[in-house]
Amino acid sequence: MTWDVALILGIDGMANGAVYLLAGLGLVLIFSVTRVVFVPFGDVAAFSALSLAAFEAGRRPATIGLVLTLAALAVVVEVVSLARRGEFARIPRAVIGWGVLPALPCLLAWAVGGQQVPHAVFIATAILLVVPITPLVARIALQPIADASTLVLLIASLALHFLLSGLGLLFFGPEGSRTAPLAEGSLALPGGFSVSAQVLLMMTSAIVLSAMFFLAFERTAIGKALRATAVNRIGARLVAIRPARTALLAYTFAGVLAGLIGVLVAPVTTMYYDSGFLIGLKAFVAAIIGGLVSYPLTAVGALAVGVVESFGSFWSGALKDVIVFSLLIPVLMMRSAMTRHPEEEVEEIDQ
Repeated sequence: MTWDVALILGIDGMANGAVYLLAGLGLVLIFSVTRVVFVPFGDVAAFSALSLAAFEAGRRPATIGLVLTLAALAVVVEVVSLARRGEFARIPRAVIGWGVLPALPCLLAWAVGGQQVPHAVFIATAILLVVPITPLVARIALQPIADASTLVLLIASLALHFLLSGLGLLFFGPEGSRTAPLAEGSLALPGGFSVSAQVLLMMTSAIVLSAMFFLAFERTAIGKALRATAVNRIGARLVAIRPARTALLAYTFAGVLAGLIGVLVAPVTTMYYDSGFLIGLKAFVAAIIGGLVSYPLTAVGALAVGVVESFGSFWSGALKDVIVFSLLIPVLMMRSAMTRHPEEEVEEIDQ
């Protein structure tokens, strides 16, 4: 391998790492607030890409039907829950929150679908259209078991992935789609190299969004409420922070990140209804490197995963995923060695 090839692979790896960085931030955000490893995160990103492809093809995206179906189920679940508790006065508000609000981006998508509007409108609509999916799915399947163990929540989240994947096949079909580049041209580098504007856009978006993410958590009341819930759920309740509300905010913000990932990835790879699973899985590797709690370490892990994947595909395209997932082994061994286990503490006390 020459230095020229290594530089090209490094740039490609950083572009992939930028996508995994955004996905990893979403996974860490959800897990830190709700203890849920949200496996279907990549599926939401894939739906965003397919929605944008449908807009560009002059069609109304099938995501409209998917969101409306999930909204109807969420309304039923919420109304039944309120009726069992005798809180009938809150039912109209629940219908508005879980039924009407998710339908608004669907109405927007129906209006712009097949119309001649600026491409930026299609991008914004595709992102807004998938944002409700994450909180709706959480309300239907995860909120009723919010107090269960982390293992039960993980199993439920994995089942949700298969459910959303099946719904994706039902609504979108097996055909793949790729969208037009979001940015044209390239940047010339010394030595005769060039970087496409699409790659630069992906890396710049990751940097800007990560900075905004940090500022939102450090400077805003909402960010501080999310951090408080992540640190101590009981303490958050004592200071009038409702974990259910912060969980809704976490799922919503993660939905925005998933939508952005979809529109960023769609121009560089063909997306299918189940293409998001590998994106979410590799972002999970990055999140594991960060311990599912550290945003800076997750960012470092995401870049490492992207670079390793790029070089792995050069050495063996068939084994690149195996090489990436093999990163988990030394990371888990190191974390296991550095973590003090409760059973060891019990043995020390007995001695």
